[in-house]
Amino acid sequence: MSAYLIVDVEDLLLGLQRRAFAVDLYDLASRLRNTAALAAGLIRAEQLQAVAVANWESVQALSSSAQQILEGVGFQIFNVAERNRFAEALLSHYFSGNAQPLDELILVATHPEVLALVDRVPKRKNARVRVWADNPPPEREEIIYQPLETVLGIQTKTVALYIDFENIAISLNEQGYAVNLDRLIEGLSAHAKAHGQIIKMAAYAPWGKRGSLPPLIDSSGREVSDEASSRLALANIDPVFNLPGKNSADMRIAKDVLADSAQPNFADIFIIASGDRDFNEVFSALRARNKQVIVWGVRGSTSRLLETNPSLQVEYLDDFLGLPRYDAFLGQMSVATTLASSVGTTFTPSQWSSLILQYDRLATSIGADEVTVEVLQEQLQQMNTVVSAARGRDLIMQAVAMGIMRLQHANGLDYVQPVDEHPMVSRTRLVRDRIVLRVANTLEVRGWEYVNYGFLLKGIAMDRELDKPGLNVDDAWRSEWVDCLVREGILIREMIPHRQNPEDLVPVIKLAPDLPPIVRPSPTINGSKPSYDDLDTSSTQIVKRDLETEEMMKRIVVSVDQFTSYRNYTWCPLGSLHRRLRPYDSGVTFQRAVEWLQELGAVKIEEYDNPNPDIPYKTKGISVIYESSTAQEILQERNAFIAALLKLYEQHLPINAANVARETGLRDAELTLWLSIMESENVLNPVHGKPGLYSLFRGHHTVNLVAERRG
Repeated sequence: MSAYLIVDVEDLLLGLQRRAFAVDLYDLASRLRNTAALAAGLIRAEQLQAVAVANWESVQALSSSAQQILEGVGFQIFNVAERNRFAEALLSHYFSGNAQPLDELILVATHPEVLALVDRVPKRKNARVRVWADNPPPEREEIIYQPLETVLGIQTKTVALYIDFENIAISLNEQGYAVNLDRLIEGLSAHAKAHGQIIKMAAYAPWGKRGSLPPLIDSSGREVSDEASSRLALANIDPVFNLPGKNSADMRIAKDVLADSAQPNFADIFIIASGDRDFNEVFSALRARNKQVIVWGVRGSTSRLLETNPSLQVEYLDDFLGLPRYDAFLGQMSVATTLASSVGTTFTPSQWSSLILQYDRLATSIGADEVTVEVLQEQLQQMNTVVSAARGRDLIMQAVAMGIMRLQHANGLDYVQPVDEHPMVSRTRLVRDRIVLRVANTLEVRGWEYVNYGFLLKGIAMDRELDKPGLNVDDAWRSEWVDCLVREGILIREMIPHRQNPEDLVPVIKLAPDLPPIVRPSPTINGSKPSYDDLDTSSTQIVKRDLETEEMMKRIVVSVDQFTSYRNYTWCPLGSLHRRLRPYDSGVTFQRAVEWLQELGAVKIEEYDNPNPDIPYKTKGISVIYESSTAQEILQERNAFIAALLKLYEQHLPINAANVARETGLRDAELTLWLSIMESENVLNPVHGKPGLYSLFRGHHTVNLVAERRG
């Protein structure tokens, strides 16, 4: 009788690792071989051809002794470097030539390449094929599938993990660790899995309560405390909300543990990550229910009653999380932050931003270059940046450790001030100043009492000073920073009735009335009227419009003039105009161009009665102010271009880029722009089948007007 057992060793070890099966490899190999011999009906295990196939170099990383153990048990060791060659190599070595057809084939594998042996190995008519694996292969009549754990009698304990997240985060922080959220999540999950198969993980904290958690960072050095709950959820750790307060999480965890442990066939092992002593009754109840109890604490912050309790297994988070200390992390964090800003990592508000904003506000109000730690603590607590003075001091000291703030000691007091050149400081101030200046200038120029929230977002999007990596990336980013400045008391957000429908409320933004002068910049630039692209009060140089905005300004004036002239209207619907020009709008170019034209006095935006009498709401319209030099200049350019087209038309010359360039003297971008405008306004039409050649619509309204002026 011919019987083979073929084991995909790497697949086997990874499967056991994923499912948290803690087994002795020698015992596992022996049971595999003996059970396979018994299943095949062999008298002795030596009659079975047992083959262990793998890329043994890769297996070394999973188990350094696997090859020796399997060979010692009686397996033939077969090495194949590439998995996609497994079947071919096995067939060539064991089943080619005069190989005897098999009576029994047993595969311990899940990979399709190994399972392909089912069809390719020579077998007798009544041969049996068995697959032992974690998951069944594609259903086939000739394959007998058996779960590997059932075949070998493998059993694993089940684990439930309950994390007092606020407690351990604060404890790690107090012991000087930089709490890297990525490492924390990875370490908690991996160490829980080492104890058995995880059936539940939950983390308890007052999620969303500002300042309740110490600063948490990610692997790039970015502060991510506000993202903690969502990141935990992505790692299959359920974020459970509890009210703020020292014992709130303890009570919620105790309730859940007692309820879960009372369920039949729940977890064998209960892990509680907390150093508090308030779980003694819970531990007693768990032991009475024959459950194993493990406590995860932080060295120096775990209750002595827990550490000396002989019935508890205590493990320390700082032993297996691998978190760096702040004193050793200072240089690394500075580099990480600089690198993050240089490669364009999105710069979003954080607790560090709140610290900088509140420091600046406090220092300006008292007229000091530096403030004491105690006074800054009070400011942070008063503005609800942190929930307690202790959390405020932690935040300040961590900022010092990370190089964001500088600590000095004088006259028995500790003073701090931001490090101006640190990217966190400079970028926070830049975003704050540009947004506050945008609000201040809009209120001054428009004469408004407030700024519409959506209008403000569009204005920020057009700010050229924020065109830097990681800044001004989208409306979500802009909203996040506006909301941050509202939280910090720099801006005020209110809901007011909509002008056209008082039952609807719309959000508006104002400046805080008590804003210090340095944070509330003057809205004038050298006595001249400010525009929306020239908002830097620290510079006397006027910011130039970019080429894209210049081109859009010309498209707008030409399009509005043609619409109103042809229809004999005084205005053009602004929404319709935008839809026509949307193919040339990269995002905010249209809005920026309209505002520039307004500032230059070339167009007027007003609300008009809708032409449809059945629509009660007004329509926003745009009209050209023909007396303005800007509008005249653009329309003269248009007329000159059309006049050149007419000349080519009358001379029966082809209208193409070369001839138009010779006639107009325009080159490159300017020529391309006017050809595009003429095409979009239907003055020129591409000749079908002749790329680059145009036909002039001689009967076009604007063409006729230009021809009449020439005549």
